[in-house]
Parts: sequence; structure tokens; C-alpha cells
Amino acid sequence: MREISKGANVSLTALSEDAGSVVVSLGWSSASGAGDADVSVLLVGEDGKVRSENDFYFYNNPAAADGSVQLLGKTPTDSGDEDRIGVDLTAVPEEVARIVVAASQYGGTRFGDLDGLRMTVADRSGEPLVGFSIDDASVETAFIFGELYRRGEEWKFRAVGQGYETGLAGLATDFGIAVEESEEPEEPEPAGEPPEPGVAAEPQAARTTTAGTPGPAGSPTAPAAPADAGTAGPAVSPAAPQAAEGAGTAGGPAAPVGRPPAPGAAPGAVVPAQARGPRTTRKKVTLPKAPGKSLAENESWRPARLFPVPSLKSDKEREVRATSVLLSVMAQVPEFGRRLTAAFGAPAGRMQTFTEVSLPHGDTPRRPDGVIRVERAGKLWTALVETKTNGNPLRPEQVQQYMDIAARRGYESVITLSNDVALEGTAMVDVKVDGRRKHKVGLWHLSWAEVAHQAQLLIRHEGVGNAAHAWLLQELLAYLQHEQSGCHGFQNMGPAWVPVRNGIEDETLCLGDPRATEVVESWERLIRQVCLRLGGELGQKALPVQRVRRGSDPRSRRAAAAERLCLDGRLSAELRVEGTSSVIAVTADLRTAKIRTSVDVPAPEGSYPLVTVRRLVRLLAEAPADLHVESLVEGENGPRGTLERLRPEPGDLVPRSGAALTGFRLTLIKGMGNSRGNTESGFIRSVDEGVDRFRQGVVAHLGPLEARAGRRG
Repeated sequence: MREISKGANVSLTALSEDAGSVVVSLGWSSASGAGDADVSVLLVGEDGKVRSENDFYFYNNPAAADGSVQLLGKTPTDSGDEDRIGVDLTAVPEEVARIVVAASQYGGTRFGDLDGLRMTVADRSGEPLVGFSIDDASVETAFIFGELYRRGEEWKFRAVGQGYETGLAGLATDFGIAVEESEEPEEPEPAGEPPEPGVAAEPQAARTTTAGTPGPAGSPTAPAAPADAGTAGPAVSPAAPQAAEGAGTAGGPAAPVGRPPAPGAAPGAVVPAQARGPRTTRKKVTLPKAPGKSLAENESWRPARLFPVPSLKSDKEREVRATSVLLSVMAQVPEFGRRLTAAFGAPAGRMQTFTEVSLPHGDTPRRPDGVIRVERAGKLWTALVETKTNGNPLRPEQVQQYMDIAARRGYESVITLSNDVALEGTAMVDVKVDGRRKHKVGLWHLSWAEVAHQAQLLIRHEGVGNAAHAWLLQELLAYLQHEQSGCHGFQNMGPAWVPVRNGIEDETLCLGDPRATEVVESWERLIRQVCLRLGGELGQKALPVQRVRRGSDPRSRRAAAAERLCLDGRLSAELRVEGTSSVIAVTADLRTAKIRTSVDVPAPEGSYPLVTVRRLVRLLAEAPADLHVESLVEGENGPRGTLERLRPEPGDLVPRSGAALTGFRLTLIKGMGNSRGNTESGFIRSVDEGVDRFRQGVVAHLGPLEARAGRRG
């Protein structure tokens, strides 16, 4: 990979012959675990301005209708988080001269609070082409990391590294996007047409109107004709009196773009400055949160399913059925198929899927479990699929054969799919790549847990194009979650789990035992799967927190964690839900057989301790009685107790020494399962249940302690 400095540029065509579709990655890490940023992409013309609101892509408008840009979301890495963006350069309209990649902060944080700010560009096969690191960030709240731009028939990359202290508003203004500040959040417009029977429609964004374009005399011109209602775009606010009138007749005020503002901050609504008429975002369909009343006579009646599973008896049957079910739904639900393949460099186009395809390989043909083909502008993108279910491992020799076949036939990718969860810095399958071959083949891995996560995000939170697509995804999810499907994700801590646990209990586990490292890797996979499940339920990314500097060796980090496991018998992890500052800590103590789940809640600066304590106890009125609450005090151990004991006497949490109260630590303790798997008594199930109980019983009830808290002076 080529490293360039700020202001430098390089031709992508010169770096790779397969740069028609690229994956742009923005990465950072945070020492506190709470730092984060939102990625945005702007398509800019020769005049340096966006053409319309459709050229602005952010977390609430993640994909272009033509497939040229798709925000792929956050991915955990060994040194923090990484946001990935799929860019199909062959689909970018001719009038777009530059693709600007930026990020903005929210909640009062600054880019100087983050470490290892970095942008990389990889080609379709996943090969990193160029990287750019930013080391001079300080008080900026928005940053342009870099841009892709045209030069004749080729695309080039420029490292920009330009920061804005004025945040997203300042950045947006530079590209022809007007920003209106409002003092209070605005109400969404009433729903339009009613949802289809049995299906709940996701709330529509408000009708929007953009400002007129300044004419020669400086006055805005008349608004243009309405935009196509079928095109998705961000909700915007009026930026001129004429536009405001149009918005009023359209049926309501605009919804603000971007993150909810921090307490006390005025929310900014982003609006392109070009003249356009009122428009609405495309209607999306999601499933209702509560299922409709069943017409069954009793609970023994089971609903008919499109994809039945009880008849499956062998692993081969499970693999064939699971592959066919998944690939057929991918081809029929464009949002879902695109979501799973965009990260692998696939273009946006017409998708067809196949199973049990025979391909020549020496004297004996090979039959991959599936083939995915996407056609765009007469060109084909092809991926071979190898599937495993029920915890069966991938076979390196089999994957190697498919890599060789793909290279000879000019296919772009090989995708492996199994219950296992991939880790950064650890190959799922070791394969050899012939460097003499001109054609590169990307090797990618998907977990069944990731497939279920993406399906759940679409049908529960983000929405799909119509009710039939939502129903298909629901049937897929029901299939994946059935106990006989074999598609349940990571379910086994591995053969090293029992010996390591026994060695910790009887104090015979020695430092440097390689089995401890195996257990640490299994623990990381488990935590990442917990995050996928949480993200699907909440509709937001949940990510493991890594408090390490970018560029650190993952093997060294895991070796250090294995050493700590041998010394104190604990496995520890932290996770954070996107858009929140709270970090949830999960600790498995193998010596006491306990799972501890906790979160730290800061106390308001300058508040009276007793008032703050009482406020906390009121917030936790619905929390479990066995919740442990500990006061965090500077320089000493603070008072602690169970919520059951503290409810009648909250003053027991006030430090008697008069030391400053900095916050509270809330902890739930649960017994740890014995077996290594996800059975009723298993370790994996106990971690899942512990995190679920803590999130639903504790975190869901927490609010800001500042409210109604008394302050000194």
C-alpha cells in the first residue's frame, strides 16, 4: 500500500487495474472508548457545489439510487472503529467531478480527542491501494479526509486533511449547502398514506424545500419543479422566505439532518442551496414491533413458513438448504443483496444467484455451494460461495480450489459463510495466492450472525421497498433462528475452553500456555457477536471498544490479554452503542464463575452529592433490586450497596469523608454457565443473558443526572 502525505495525489488506475469499484475506509481510535464520528459523502460538480440534496449521503441517507455510493457502516478493528464506504466509480454520473469524503463530530467532542485518524482506499478485491494519516487534528468538529476526482478517463485520490471548527455546518456551506439554525427541535409531519395491512410504515421525513439559487442581482430565483418522490434523500429545512412558504404548503416543517444535538446546543438542519420544489423521502416498509393477534386455537399450532426446517437431518442438507434460502432472498430483495455484497466490491446492478454449479477443475469438476453474479453496464461481477453450518469449520483445501478456479475464470471474489466470526488480523482460512497471476481474487468472510443482523436492521429499523420484501426477510430471519437450521452464529468456545477453565480453578495454568490465547480469540468472537445481536435489536451499531493505539499488533494485544487471563482468571471486554457515550463493561471471572456487566455514570459537575444520589435512585426505579451501585470517589473507595438496600436510604452512597463524588458504577452479577457452548447451561448463553438483562433492566432506564439536580452557588 502506498502512503501519501497531506496535499498529495495519486492515480488509482496506476495502483490497480481493478479500481473501478473501491472501498474507502475512515478509521480512528479513542483512549476513553467514547469517541466517535459520523461519515458523510458529497458528490460535487466542476463548480465545487453539490447538484442537489441527492448528492449528500450520511447515516440517515446511506445509499445512492444508482449504486454509486453506499455507506457500509462501522466495523470494529483491532485498534478502534472503521467506517467503510463502497464507491462504484463506473456508476458515478458524468457531471460529478469530485467525491468528497468527510466526517463530523457530535456531542461536544473534537477530532483532537481521537487517535489514529486515517483514510485508506482499497480496490475491488480488498487490496489496500493508498493510505493517508492525519496527525494534526485539534479543535475541529468536522474533517474532510480526502477526495476522489476525475482527470480525463481516470480517477485519482487526493489527501485533503482539512478541518472545520464550525462542524458539519461549516463544511456543508463550502459545498453549496445552506444551514438554518433553530432553537427547538421541530415536530415531524403527519404520516401520509396509511401502511399496508399487517405492515407498519417507517415514519417519513418531512416534506422539504430548498432555497433558490442566487441570480445575478443576488436574489433567489423561483423554485424549480418538484423532485422525484421516489428518490431517497436527507430531510432539509427551508433557507429562504420563498422556500419556507413552499414547505408550509407541503405539509409540515423539515426534520433536522445529522445527530440529535447535545443538551443546550441548537440543532442544525442541512439544506442544499440549489432551487428545487417540495419533495418527500421514499416510503420504506418495516414490520410492526408487536405481531398481530394470532388466529390459532392454541399454542400448539405453528404458522406456515416459506422455508421449513424440521425435516433437515444431515449437515449437507443444512448447508444446501441454507445456501439456497439465503441466495434466493438476496436476489429478490435488492436492499438486502446490495447490503451483503457492497462491502466485497460488487457493483449495484441486476443480481442473479445460483446453487450447486459445476465448474471444471483438473480431472474432477468442483461444485461450490453457490454463485452470485451482478451485471452492470454489460459487465459481470462474480463471486463463488462456500457455506458451512452447525459449527463445521471451513476446509482450507476446498477454499484454495475455489480461489484457483476464480482466478483462472476471471471471477472477482470467493465468499465463505459459516457460524464463525472473523477477527481483524486473523485469517479465517489460510490460502496461497499466486503472485504471477494478473487477475486478483478477493477472499471474504460472512458470519451467519452478520446475515441475521443485516436482515433485522432492514425489517425492524431501516425499511425495505415493499411489504413482500419485508415478508421475505422475516421468513429468512425465522429460518436462521430455527434450532434445526444450523445458522446460529458463534456457539462454541472451542476445545481449549475446558482445560483453561480447569487450569484457572486449580491454579495450574502456566503463563505462555497457547490455549489461553485461543480462549482470548474465542472471547473476542463472542463479544463481536453480542454486538451484532444488540445492533439488530436497537437499530444502531454496537461495537467492541479497543483502547489501543492504531497500528498496534493484534497478536501482541491478544498475548497480553492471555497473560492477564493466566494471572487473574478474567476475560474482559467493553462495548458501546453508536450515538451514546456510555461504555458497557463485561467481565467473566473464571475463578468465581461470575459474569459482571457494568457501566459508569458521571455525576454532574458542581451538584450536591445527596441530590445527585437521590436522582440516580429515582432513575433506577424499575431496575433489578440486586443491582450493585458504587460511588466513585477521588483517591479512595466509595460506599456501595445493592439497590434494594439503597432505595430507602439513598444517602448511604454519599462519601462520609467529604471527598468529591465523580460518578457511580452500576453492576449486575450473574452466575456463569459450565459448558463451552450455547446450551441452557452454557457459557455463551450466560454472557448473552447477562448483557440483555443489564441493557433492558439498567441502561434503558438511565437518563441525564443533570435534570433537576441542585447546583452550588
